[in-house]
Amino acid sequence: MADNIIIRVQSPEGMKKIPSTKRETAAAFLKKVAKEFGFNSNGFSVYLNRNKTGELVSQNKTLSLLKIKHGDMLFLFPSESSTSSGEVMDTATPHTSSSLPSVSSSSSSSMIPRSFSAPQVQEDEIDQYLAKQDGKIYRNRDPQLCRHGALGKCVHCVPLEPFDEDYLNHLDPPVKHMSFHAYLRKLTGGADKGKFAALENISCKIKSGCEGHPPWPEGICTKCQPSAITLNRQKYRHVDNIMFENHTIADRFLDFWRKTGSQRMGYLYGRYTEHTDIPLGIRAEVAAIYEPPQNATQNSLELLDDPKAAAVDEIAAKLGMCKVGWIFTDLLSEDTRIGTVRYSRNSDSYYLSAEECITAGYFQNEHSNPCRLSRDGHFGSKFVTVVATGGPDNQVHFEGYQVSNQCMALVRDECLLPCKDAPELGYAQESSPEQYVPDVFYKDKDKFGNDVTFLARPLPVEYLLIDITTTFPKDPQYTFSSTQRFPIENRDILGETQDFHSLATYLSQCTSTSFLNIVSDFHLLLFLVTNEVMPLRDSIGLLLEAVKTSNEDLAQTWKKSEQWATIEQLCSTVGGQPSSSLDYGAMGGPSVPASSSAMWSCLHCTFMNQPGTEHCEMCSLPRS
Repeated sequence: MADNIIIRVQSPEGMKKIPSTKRETAAAFLKKVAKEFGFNSNGFSVYLNRNKTGELVSQNKTLSLLKIKHGDMLFLFPSESSTSSGEVMDTATPHTSSSLPSVSSSSSSSMIPRSFSAPQVQEDEIDQYLAKQDGKIYRNRDPQLCRHGALGKCVHCVPLEPFDEDYLNHLDPPVKHMSFHAYLRKLTGGADKGKFAALENISCKIKSGCEGHPPWPEGICTKCQPSAITLNRQKYRHVDNIMFENHTIADRFLDFWRKTGSQRMGYLYGRYTEHTDIPLGIRAEVAAIYEPPQNATQNSLELLDDPKAAAVDEIAAKLGMCKVGWIFTDLLSEDTRIGTVRYSRNSDSYYLSAEECITAGYFQNEHSNPCRLSRDGHFGSKFVTVVATGGPDNQVHFEGYQVSNQCMALVRDECLLPCKDAPELGYAQESSPEQYVPDVFYKDKDKFGNDVTFLARPLPVEYLLIDITTTFPKDPQYTFSSTQRFPIENRDILGETQDFHSLATYLSQCTSTSFLNIVSDFHLLLFLVTNEVMPLRDSIGLLLEAVKTSNEDLAQTWKKSEQWATIEQLCSTVGGQPSSSLDYGAMGGPSVPASSSAMWSCLHCTFMNQPGTEHCEMCSLPRS
């Protein structure tokens, strides 16, 4: 009995205990291992060490001669021919310091365990780029604290991890949320390299397929019941900065409110780039704003069906852009004489209303973030929300937000409702015979300073928000370099229409510039593709490539095409500028139309007045 021993064998699928004896040969022991794990004789290899050294080969030597004792751990690795690469976890590789390079561009990408990965998921280019970066925060040698040579490192100068909270808190300004890729490094770091880490999307629905009881509402069990949700501040964010390429983009968007007093909504088109101010950060750069069909008043917005939505996304993709977010205004004029706006969104009221949070959650669910570390192939979203509203100085400010992944799940599963009389409060829907809703809680402090858990009926929406800095660059950038302004789509209420009259007027103002600069306007390109007279959707690819790469030769080649010759012929047929069009000055302000039958803009407050009036309806000042 003393000869009986048990050998532990660890494989990528788990560990098993193999009974044996000291006098058993290695060949007989390997046959037991093959039978236990379901391999053929050549489908695996067994090693004495985790780093694949000391292979146990099939021979007649006994286990005692090979110095294998009771309780020893051996390591099994399937051969490449017997299993697919997707079944072998990266965590089976050694974790010693000799096998992990200190700086490697490819080491971080292999941190994601293949057992949780979705190889068929095509991640965004920025995610693929950041996954290959080192991400470490390198520090210089401290002359006062470091007591080593120039090539040495100590605790005062060793590189920090990108998720180091103390470093982020000491930045100016402090960073409350680490970047998403820094969060991934935190999950996949440590000794196990993320072996047990996986990003799970929250579900508020009952799991289907439970056969032990009748379906809801007649029955439910712990297996199919979704877990209760306790709202917490999200430690990371998918986008760390929003940057408009130049002020012109925002000014043209605000022109609608300046002229009508009504609010406006638009989709942000641009690209995701690296944000170097935060370790492994992502920046959403906005190059254009598309304004879909909508009904707008001073206090509300209603989106309408957009038949051109697919064409807009297609054009943006060919220009190297995508839809990165949405923007809306919440502006109320305070003093029309000095051009100030009311400061209404603050800590005493709200930053985003519950209804706006639900809308943001809907858009984020529509534009989910591809992720290999999630079983579903997606996790979170990089879709941002920007609000143009009054700031503390009573000037227009742009504030950026996202809602948390918990909010996205509540919105996706229709569990979150707005409160009618309190815009700063949401309400977790109660269960009904048609839908089971899990309990939603949040924590707050009572009057004695104790942490108390409350049921989210109602719910302060601050628990769902993630704020993002919104900036403009010191040196403006221009993806679309046209100096003239083609009318923006869906602004017929202002008398700004996209037709061949507008195109003829636009081209007549651009006689001295190059053809590439003339066509380098996002709204002009949309009109060329979506107009009903002569749509160029199938023949404009070369021109879009010329604008994308700023290639004047390609633009001149397309200019010689039959399509552009037809466009010029149509423009010459319709003639010059119609009386209902507005003539824009250099600063974007409209001048008074010559025709008295058209709407006119007040020179003092820019409000658009109905024709036939001599005094502004907003400020009561004379037209002249």
